Amino acid sequence: MDLERPKQSARKQKPGSTKAIASSISPWLASLVYFIGRHLVLPFYFRPIEVIGRENLPSDGPIILAPTHRSRWDALIVPYSAGRLVTGRDLRFMVTIDEVKGIQGWFIRRLGGFAVNTRNPGISSIRHGVELMLNKEMLVIFAEGNIFQDGEVHPLKPGLARLALQAELIEPDLGVKIVPISINYKPRVPRRHSNVTVKIGSALSAADYSQDSSKKAARVLTADLENALKTLDRN
Repeated sequence: MDLERPKQSARKQKPGSTKAIASSISPWLASLVYFIGRHLVLPFYFRPIEVIGRENLPSDGPIILAPTHRSRWDALIVPYSAGRLVTGRDLRFMVTIDEVKGIQGWFIRRLGGFAVNTRNPGISSIRHGVELMLNKEMLVIFAEGNIFQDGEVHPLKPGLARLALQAELIEPDLGVKIVPISINYKPRVPRRHSNVTVKIGSALSAADYSQDSSKKAARVLTADLENALKTLDRN
């Protein structure tokens, strides 16, 4: 999907244009949720969470965190492992449109989340993801698309690679990094006192793939990311 660099912010598009996507982070709500999640909810439900490879998290620049998706708990495990109390940066989340409804949707939209229709991705969702990269944000995308609890890495959706490469195309030398993250629960379907192991792998650089045609680059980057996740899972 080819996108032009947005000439106006998502909040200032002209009437009649494709409906804009916006995301924001409420400072007070984010602080409260991080505190409750890190110090109350996660310690109460899980055994100590083991995080391996935090040194692989880039300290700055545009970053896409690409975790495996094994449970709804992942939405708390990822910020615990790589969020503001670790990197000093807030996370943005690309989530399925079905999740952004009701009271849950109210929280998600104020904690950096924005919706994408995985069955029919709209240009506005991809464009907003590109904007976040151009603004050097840290974005979380569960590239498998759904939750899988069989312990396997399932084929990744190509949207993550396309988004990263599009941002790099718009602004050469932007330096988009994609960080593979393996999340494993024991037992596989987590329950109270389950063990959690998070493995953070070495970042892939979108610029290393931008020399090929867009379709080939996205295909190769997606395959390399999938292999990186499988390697983290095995080791």
